This record gives sequence, structure tokens and C-alpha cells, in this order.
Amino acid sequence: MGFGLSSWSLFLHILIACNLHVIQFAHGSHGARELTNKHHGDQLLDHIRLYDDSANQGHVHGHPSSYMDHMDPSSMIFFTMEDLKVGKTMPIYFPKRDPATSPHLLPREEADSIPFSLKQLPHLLEFFSFSLDSPQAKAIEDTLRHCESEPIKGETKFCATSMESMLDFAGAVLGRFQHHDFQVLTTSHLTKSTTLFQNYTILKIPVEISAPKMVACHTMPYPYAIFYCHSQESQNRVFKVTLGGENGDRVEAIAVCHTDTSQWSPDHVSFRVLGVLPGTSSVCHFFPADNLVWVPTTLSI
Repeated sequence: MGFGLSSWSLFLHILIACNLHVIQFAHGSHGARELTNKHHGDQLLDHIRLYDDSANQGHVHGHPSSYMDHMDPSSMIFFTMEDLKVGKTMPIYFPKRDPATSPHLLPREEADSIPFSLKQLPHLLEFFSFSLDSPQAKAIEDTLRHCESEPIKGETKFCATSMESMLDFAGAVLGRFQHHDFQVLTTSHLTKSTTLFQNYTILKIPVEISAPKMVACHTMPYPYAIFYCHSQESQNRVFKVTLGGENGDRVEAIAVCHTDTSQWSPDHVSFRVLGVLPGTSSVCHFFPADNLVWVPTTLSI
């Protein structure tokens, strides 16, 4: 699944093949203006509920999540390197997101025409027709704050407002002039199920994807698709893990193991789930199906 920076149509085709139907385009006159109608307000509400479930995953490693005030099944995505073995059973939460209710990803030209700044919040709320005290307004503000927060030591971060900007960021981090191409990895659900939380067993020896550099992109709640993308200088290990659920579900999951957590917030939910302290243990986590992991294509899987 390799993509050069110019391989736009191929990239979109394979994203769809990877079941990333969450990424949809809003074309022409039906683009930004449509974001202001009630339908898209309802879409954002649905996304907020899904994000509330997944926010406990704490993808913003340096900053404690505002949703960490209680332990929740949705935080059960974390494990350690020692758990990566055939036969290991652990409870895992995989959010199920309906593409029909997911915000659209805009083309760059359209996304760039809309301000994306906390300073512009009053204008944005007026543009999207959301009241100041609405849950949509809170979600927009939280996303902008996350995107404008300072990166932790050794971290490079960027909020992609379009697919083109995400490609540019991934290429810059991975070194497009050295590798020319990079590939996207995603979690795939091989069976259809509405079960969000259950015990999964590792069915095969996990396959490590040798990647000295990687970029992880996580969806954020917003009227159109926003991806929080980041990369860390510290060593990270990427794995493809075949899981079997107790109800018969099969998942080909992408997982990342962070070997150095010394710069993470002590309040990060993973430490509470695993019972460890920053810098004392590796922290691994599974990715939802609509999140992306970028690695160079010159590396073998």
C-alpha cells in the first residue's frame, strides 16, 4: 500500500479499500456552506459522542485528557510489550463509527478558506451556526485547543484539515526525498459486529512493521474531518495483530508501542489502566479503524 505524494487518486482508492469510508468529500457548492445546516450539526453531535468514548485513549500524550475523571471501558486499549504473544487474552474496546454520520474531509482549497484558530472561535461558531453554550461549540473549542497546544519534548505535531495537508505532513516527517513513497496502515474489522467491548485473544504471532519513523493520525470532533497527526523522536514499534473476539469477531489490528513515556503527563489514562508510572514501562495501544499510521513504503511488512 505505497503512495507517492503525487499518487492522489491511488491513495483515495486504497483508503476506500481499507474501509476508511469515514473520509468523504464535500464538492463544489455543496461543501463548506453545507457544514452550517442542521444535518451537519447532528453529525458533529454523533462524532462528539464517539469521541467522548475514544478520548480516554489519550492520544495527546503530553496533556491530560478532559475526559479522564473516571475509568471507562473505552480506555481499555492499552497493553505492554509483554502482552504481545499468541494466546494472550485481554479486554479491548474498538469504537464502531457509522460513515453516514461522520463529518466530511474537505479538499485543501475549501478547508483553507475556513479559519482554523482558537482566536477565531466566535466567528467559527457563527459560521457553523452553533450557539456558544452548545455541545458542538465545546467540541470545536476543545479540538482547537488540542491542536494549538505545545508539543511535548521530542514530538512533532500537526492538525490536518485536508487530505493534502496530511500527506504533506507525513511526507515531511518520513522523508519523502529519501523514501519517495510512504504507506498508510489501518485496523480492519474482518467481521461485522456491533460489539464495542469484549475479550480478544491474539491468534497469531504479531508481525512487527520495521519503521524507524512513523506518523499517527487520530480523528478529532469537528464539523468536518480533522486529523491530529504527530510523530515522536523516541523509538516506537508498530505491529499488526490478529485478534479473535469471544463472540467470533476477527480484527486485524494496528498497534503502536511507545518505548519511552518519560515525557508523558502523569495523568495519562494509560498509566492508570496499566498501573505504571511515566518512563517505567512501554505503553502500547490499538488504533480504531478510522485512525491512520504512516510509515515509509521502502520498509517491508
